[in-house]
Amino acid sequence: MIIDRTGGPSRAGSLPLVASELAFDFTNTTSDRGGPNQLEHLREGRDVVIWARHAKVISDSDRDASLAAVEADAGLAARLLAEALDLRDTIYRIGVALSRRQPPAEEDRTRLASVHAHCLACAKLSPFGDGFVWRWDSSQTLSEAIRGPIALSALTVLTQQNLARIKQCEGDHCGWLFFDTTKNRLRRWCEMAVCGNRAKVRAFRQRHFEAKTVS
Repeated sequence: MIIDRTGGPSRAGSLPLVASELAFDFTNTTSDRGGPNQLEHLREGRDVVIWARHAKVISDSDRDASLAAVEADAGLAARLLAEALDLRDTIYRIGVALSRRQPPAEEDRTRLASVHAHCLACAKLSPFGDGFVWRWDSSQTLSEAIRGPIALSALTVLTQQNLARIKQCEGDHCGWLFFDTTKNRLRRWCEMAVCGNRAKVRAFRQRHFEAKTVS
């Protein structure tokens, strides 16, 4: 179920990309999952396209053509949204488990690998600079063109990165995931200027209240 507590427009095209990994930036298109302040920014198929361009998964021309396609085909829009949310929630569950130093569910690992394999089957290995990259044709396989790079990002983290650096923001009503790239691995917030500062303000008020109570 898509939940929007704000009553305002989706911020799919302007959300901060602060997770240091594409896959986790994708999970951060909603916050406070299941809570009273849940904010959902992927509400329609077009929102998925807009976010994909914002995150540089697709080009400007691909975005324009894809928006026209989902506007003209309600079935395509619905499938794009459903498949995007399925992948997003799969990666989120894996990321949360790892941030808590728990093994991800086998069902989720299998699901992620299956999506990756499906999307990869729709891609071509194309020259890029001195090497090669996977490329998708969004005009033919829009959902795969968007999910493919995201699934690849998630699997790259799982197979090639230090999993101890996967963390979840400690801010109230947040829950965003990020990959901690700091040298000392002490990052606690998605954004220090947002969740970090809110925590500082709460701590200050609590200390002030306790001081007044004691006096």
